[in-house]
Amino acid sequence: MDDGVFSFVEPTAIPLWEVSVRLALAAILGGVIGFERERGQHAAGLRTHMLVALASAVFAVLMIEFLEGALSNPDRIRLDPTRVLVAVTTGVAFLAAGTIIRSGRQVHGLTTGAGLWLAGALGTASGLGYLQIAGVATVIGVIVIVFLKVVDNAIDKDSG
Repeated sequence: MDDGVFSFVEPTAIPLWEVSVRLALAAILGGVIGFERERGQHAAGLRTHMLVALASAVFAVLMIEFLEGALSNPDRIRLDPTRVLVAVTTGVAFLAAGTIIRSGRQVHGLTTGAGLWLAGALGTASGLGYLQIAGVATVIGVIVIVFLKVVDNAIDKDSG
């Protein structure tokens, strides 16, 4: 691909099929978390969680690709890979903060905001290739969001 129609395409260190799997899995795992939010008609639902996870995965894959390029030509660029993680975390936190609403003494949207933050982490883990970590975190996240809601409701009934 050095000349011709695709001369503008940067070669990748990670094969395209693997990038595709990482990105697809990130979107799916984000969707698993977003599904419950969608069912409950919360501000950020299925699509939002999927997009947050996908975007985080894209940033993570790009970080790997940039690092690979820097390693092959150290004079070309100087990178701190943790900056990408900080940027993703900051961006997702901004979105999550937008879902939190305070009305008097009541605060709504904290779980949705936390779910978005988790979706960003799942996407980042998937993009970096840590698919096992992303999978385990998704299962734990679903347990917290879905099954512990029953416990939360029981506590609310007892105190009310």
